[in-house]
Amino acid sequence: MQEFFTLYFGKDTSMIKRVAVINDLSGLGKCSLTAAIPVLSVMGVQACPLPTAILTNQTGYDSYYCTDFTDKIDHYTEEWQKRGLTLDAISTGYLGNADQAEKILNFCEKFRTPSTLLFVDPVMGDSGVKYDIFTPRLQQQMQKLVSHADVITPNLTELCLLTHSDFVGLTKYKDEPDYLDRIARIAAPLKETQIQTIIVTGILYQAPSDDTVKYYNLVLENDQISVISSGIHGGSYSGTGDLLSAVVCASMVQGKSAAAGVEKACRFIERSLIDTVADQIPRNDGINFESHLSMLLD
Repeated sequence: MQEFFTLYFGKDTSMIKRVAVINDLSGLGKCSLTAAIPVLSVMGVQACPLPTAILTNQTGYDSYYCTDFTDKIDHYTEEWQKRGLTLDAISTGYLGNADQAEKILNFCEKFRTPSTLLFVDPVMGDSGVKYDIFTPRLQQQMQKLVSHADVITPNLTELCLLTHSDFVGLTKYKDEPDYLDRIARIAAPLKETQIQTIIVTGILYQAPSDDTVKYYNLVLENDQISVISSGIHGGSYSGTGDLLSAVVCASMVQGKSAAAGVEKACRFIERSLIDTVADQIPRNDGINFESHLSMLLD
């Protein structure tokens, strides 16, 4: 039977990687867990979801109903310990409140081994605006969680919050040739903790060699900096950051570089965005990525 699965799927299924995905579950919006699970699955990685909250829809809509799962996280930790669960990675995203950071650190203490990668998407804001969940305590707890991570994927707003940098002051240099270098210098001190890789996502910038503004992603990995860009199609859509984080996570647990993961994610997301704009999908509804999941197959 094992030989059949290996022949049919092209992979030895006994070696499938396993990732705990700690994020919210939103019924509408194609983000968080509903974005991460299909991506990880198609890339040959088992997703073990641990919801931080269950929402009728993501918070960008004009209203939503949310069930907080803070008091459920410890139950997941306890029950998964009973099962003898082993993990190749732990990936965290949206936290409903500051208390969840401590529970996630406790989860990591129980399940993390020297070979288990910790990915943290420090969800706190975007485009210079803090999300409704933001509090000074959440910022403090997120910084604590980030300090334990191997890989972090902040957008520019979140990078500024993590480093206590001035977002408005920084973006005044967006038309300068050294703008990306400035961002890299702000990010670099974070690597003085355990962090090995920093991916700053969704930077709006027009390079001197380009005739249009693009989205740029800075990858600080080991002692190298990679710059990966993609076109802008229709503005900012729900779930694109979650899709990128999931692709990078799946790539890295399978031994690929962060830069290779970001490159693959950008091509996948851009193709999906083109179709989404053509279909005139509202941005809160997320992007039409389902028909392009085959792009993630090796």
